[in-house]
Amino acid sequence: MSLLPCVEIEPAQPATAAVIWLHGLGANGHDFEPVVPELRLPAALPVRFVFPHAPQLPVTINGGYVMPAWYDILEMSLDRKVDEKQLLASARNVQDLIGREIQRGIDSNRIVIAGFSQGGAVGFEAALSYPKPLAGLLALSTYFATANSIEINPANAKLPVQIFHGSYDDVVPEFHGQNSVKILQERGFEPGYQTFPMDHSVCMEEIDAISAWLQQVLA
Repeated sequence: MSLLPCVEIEPAQPATAAVIWLHGLGANGHDFEPVVPELRLPAALPVRFVFPHAPQLPVTINGGYVMPAWYDILEMSLDRKVDEKQLLASARNVQDLIGREIQRGIDSNRIVIAGFSQGGAVGFEAALSYPKPLAGLLALSTYFATANSIEINPANAKLPVQIFHGSYDDVVPEFHGQNSVKILQERGFEPGYQTFPMDHSVCMEEIDAISAWLQQVLA
């Protein structure tokens, strides 16, 4: 089985939990690498961070330019028309990484899926359809692209989900974050939701909130 290439950051002590964190369109696995020390996780919570690199794909909305992408975006409409086949393939690749963490000795319920923008859309699909219970799903400045087609696995029907969004985001407007909350609530989830006065990015206040949430779900 061929796994996605990844940047990996090991804790000082043997890992007892893992976070698989997906970057956004045009970025790579190094994008969120600098965030790890800023999280200031306690030594008593040794977490392995796995940052996979998306494949190189032509992206329609960018004139067919080839770049790191989890899937093609066909239209920048409010509904975000995407290549769902490619998104599902990326989700399966992420699930293969979950399987590797389990093989490395991390219990599935100690694994968090995190994703920013495009990576978050893949994260929704990968985490909620996974057949073993996970620790949580962190959705950053993103949207639920497969909300109408996803088959939520009973193992993750009560998965803790935290959604963060920028109130000034003009790439993925906050409407998408709010809509994800509504969809999840209709499916029986109790997602957390918080906004920050930022654009399509991350801020220190958000990083502090991410740290607190990770410590909560991995306690």
